[in-house]
Amino acid sequence: MFLRVAIILQTVALFTAPITAALLLSAPGGRTLHSVSAYGVFAAAVLSLVAAVLAWRPGGGSPKPILPAAVFLGLTLAQVALGIADVKTLHFPLGVLLFGMSVLQLSQVWTGRRAHAAVAGRRGDDGLVRGTS
Repeated sequence: MFLRVAIILQTVALFTAPITAALLLSAPGGRTLHSVSAYGVFAAAVLSLVAAVLAWRPGGGSPKPILPAAVFLGLTLAQVALGIADVKTLHFPLGVLLFGMSVLQLSQVWTGRRAHAAVAGRRGDDGLVRGTS
């Protein structure tokens, strides 16, 4: 549950970043707002990685979400560095890639939970899955 919430926050933070980028180009205070959204994306990426580790180790879940969360955090750091260096030719496409990755992570966590619940609901008293071939 915590992992799902962390990835939702990450996706929302990434959704606000291009909005604040447009403000960066059109409003005097846009740079500050875009900087705040960048800090939000970074914090959400760290939270997502922590949630993935906690869901695996103490939570007994799968370790599969850890690698995408770690890669996402690394790409977020690269995104911040490219933004500070004002390398827009790489900063923009990397932002689109990050948003796509976040939506993909969200869909995997969301459907993974539902698939697990569906399998658990079809189990009989003997622990065997019913209705599959």
